[in-house]
Parts: sequence; C-alpha cells; structure tokens
Amino acid sequence: MNILHNRHSMLATAVILAIMAMTVLSSCHGYQRNSAWAQYMAADTATADSNTIRRHYGQSYNFVVKADSIIMVKQQPEEVLTRMHTDTLAVYKGNHVAVAEIRILPNDSIDSVWVQIARDQQTIGWLHEQTLLSSVVPDDPISQFIKTFSDVHLVMFLTVICVIAVVYLIRTATRRKAHIVHINDIPTLYPTLLALTVAAGAVIYASLRMFAGDVWEHFYYHPTLNPLIVPPVLGVFLAFVWAMVIIALAAIDVVRNILPPADAMLYLCGLAAVCATNYIVFTVATLYYIGYPLFIAYAVYAVWTYFKRFGALYKNTHK
Repeated sequence: MNILHNRHSMLATAVILAIMAMTVLSSCHGYQRNSAWAQYMAADTATADSNTIRRHYGQSYNFVVKADSIIMVKQQPEEVLTRMHTDTLAVYKGNHVAVAEIRILPNDSIDSVWVQIARDQQTIGWLHEQTLLSSVVPDDPISQFIKTFSDVHLVMFLTVICVIAVVYLIRTATRRKAHIVHINDIPTLYPTLLALTVAAGAVIYASLRMFAGDVWEHFYYHPTLNPLIVPPVLGVFLAFVWAMVIIALAAIDVVRNILPPADAMLYLCGLAAVCATNYIVFTVATLYYIGYPLFIAYAVYAVWTYFKRFGALYKNTHK
C-alpha cells in the first residue's frame, strides 16, 4: 500500500508541477507576443463604403446554419431600404455558408450592418448582421461546443440533471458505504484535484466572459487549444482545460487500480457528477461575483477534508 501511495504521490506532484509550469509559461509567453496578438486581432477588420467595421469575422469566413432557415434578399440592401421590389431565397439548417461582403448603411434604423453570404454560386444574398449571427455558428467544432454550452436553457437543464445525479449517487454510496469524492474518498489526490481544477476553470471562464468579452469573442470565432498563442488570461484558461484532461486520465487510471470494477464505476460516475455540478454552479455564481468567495471556501473544504482523512498516510510515507 505504501509503495502504491508513493507512486501516486510522486505522480500527483508531477501533475501539479506540470499545471503550474503550463500556467506560468502561458502567462510569461504572452508578454513576448503582445504585438503579434494585436496584429492578429486587427486582422479581422473589414472595410466597406469608407467605414471601418470592427468584426471578428470577415470575408470568406465560414458559418454553419443552426436555425431552421435563413431568409436572404437577392438584390442590394439599398433597394430594400428604398422599398423597391426584391426577391428572397433561403438557406437551411446544416448548410455551410461563407461571408462574401460586409456593408454599412447608416440610414438603416433596424441594423446598419448588412452581410452578404453565399452557399454556392446560385444561392447568395444579403441580410442583417443581427439576423445572421443569431442563426449561425462558426464552422469549427470548438466554436460549436462553446455555443452549445452557452445556451441558457441547456445550462438550466444540465443543472437540474446534475443536482439529481449528485443526490442519487450520494444516497446510493451512503447506503452501500461506497466511496465518493469529498465524502468517503479514496487515498489519491487526483479526484479532489480534478474537482478543484474544474471549479477554478469555471471561475476563469465566467471571468473572461465578464471582464474580457472582446478577447473571448475573438476566441469564439478563432478558437485554438494552444495556450501559448493567445493573451495571458486566455492562456491560463486553456492551461486549466488541458489540466482537466490530464488529471481526469490520471484519476481514471488510479481509481481503476484502487477499487474493484463495480465500485470504481460508481466512484467515477459520482466524480463526473460532482465536476459537472462544479462547472455549472461556479460559472453561474461567478457571473454574480459570488463565485470568488465560494471557490475559496470550496477549495479550503476540499483540501481540509482530504488531508484530514489521509494526512497521516502522507506523514508516514515521508518518514
């Protein structure tokens, strides 16, 4: 048992050091690429009719239609404003479209920005930017993932499901005297570390949305998983994303070696439910500034609970 614990302790230390290194590198590296990032951000500026339009997308940018359909106008937008006769055409859910042109019409009281999109050479038309952006999603799996999990109704649904799952698993684990993170944990730090990393990532994510909206919006249209080519604050968030993946894999491996298969499955399901609940709770709480003190309290509780149960084991190991 001591040999296994030594192995897990050394591995946990290595993971923590790797996370710290990723975070520091992503932050420090940012100071060397501020000018490059500024040029990257400025590259999304499109010009039309002598007016500069600051957008995170431009000509030839690809979208996927997520609405049931989008109605476009074949003729020029000026003809719409002068109430001339116009023809319409539509693109449908799942169609891939590209931006052909962006134009500003200051005298349009509804939306001064018009965008021309094309599905193919025969299907090309104009529509308001507000209508476009509410009906499409960037043609990138990361952007689509962000869009899906930013949906308010989905978040509310997942909140209810996670709460029910956590309550059910805690009741089941208590009756069976089974192991569950924070309550009847096992002698490895990975599950606690994973739960804390997810909570911290949720706090950083919500903070990005509140205080660095332009950076997050640019990331939404131009996603990447490389923490070294983005601003420091976004690099820290991506470092936590990678940390979640690494720690999750380590936790699965360790739990599989410590517990019998049935108990390991129940424990991992409980851990997944706790992590999902942490993501939702800390994301929503941070939007109301409650997430910061709540995370500190949760981190103190999680660490105190773990070392209260297994602190003696660590002391004996290092004697």
